[in-house]
Amino acid sequence: MYPSEAGTKTAVSLHRGRLARSVLRVKAALKLIWAYRLSYAFIAPFLVCFVAFILVPVVLAILLSFTYFNGLQPPRWIGWQNFLYLLSQDLIFLKYALPNTIKFALIVGPGGYAASFLLAWLISQLPNYARTLYALAFYTPSLTAGIAMTVVWLPLLTGDRIGYLNSFLLSIGAIEKPVLWVTSQKYLMGSMIAVTLWSSMGVGFLAQLAGVLNVNRELYEAGRIDGIKSRLQEIWYITIPSMKPQMLFSAVMAIVGTFKAGEIGQQLSGTFPTPQYAGHVLMSHIADYGEIRFEMGYASAISVFLLVLMYLSNKLGWKLFGSRGDE
Repeated sequence: MYPSEAGTKTAVSLHRGRLARSVLRVKAALKLIWAYRLSYAFIAPFLVCFVAFILVPVVLAILLSFTYFNGLQPPRWIGWQNFLYLLSQDLIFLKYALPNTIKFALIVGPGGYAASFLLAWLISQLPNYARTLYALAFYTPSLTAGIAMTVVWLPLLTGDRIGYLNSFLLSIGAIEKPVLWVTSQKYLMGSMIAVTLWSSMGVGFLAQLAGVLNVNRELYEAGRIDGIKSRLQEIWYITIPSMKPQMLFSAVMAIVGTFKAGEIGQQLSGTFPTPQYAGHVLMSHIADYGEIRFEMGYASAISVFLLVLMYLSNKLGWKLFGSRGDE
């Protein structure tokens, strides 16, 4: 037998051995799945919905971000051109959308998160009946944001003398002429932040309220014995460490809600784009290219960029509030 033939037979035998081991592993996995078939049946509805409405759209968006696609013709592969244009030549994105999004997120995200925790803690100190009423009062705006926008905020922020805010400020002499709260480049972002903070007490707020209420009362008694003398020390050393899961969930919800709040500028100002792009954020930029210009490939690239920003923000939230191995 020649050496080359011996080597070939050895390679074939090794390949057959690896193939046999792979077949055995697949059979063992299938056997294990069949043993827990009822468990898989219970998670199947969620799994199907997750794949159909989250995983598949995300994968398609990532693939489309590398193409030119106008919604009518088949996608044409262009590689990294969308991202290169986004980060180097898209002046609206670089000058308005990205800075406005960062400013909006840095104020509304931590501000709404801190406000939800503070309100949750204050409401937890009330009796049961009053606690329910106050929790409902703060939670309701997050359910009726669109209706409340029309009924409350638009008449309040109208830029003429009959606007509630202008009328009040004129009556007390704080201003000399009406302020264009939602149509001025100077004030639109502040109006957007105020309205978003007002409507930010959603599911994350309820999670924090539940976390505060479920802290073991015996821990507070033990803390007083160990030397804790104020409510602030109780919050820092007992309340926050005891409700990290709820705080993590609230942080994730705050991040997602902040980054996806893109239509509020258009709803307040009544124009698209907003006056001098004062309220133009990443969601507005996606809507501009995806729903108006029908440049689906480029809109997908902006969506992927936004997804990366949200992922990095969530990683920061996990680092701050995620459980560690020794906790």
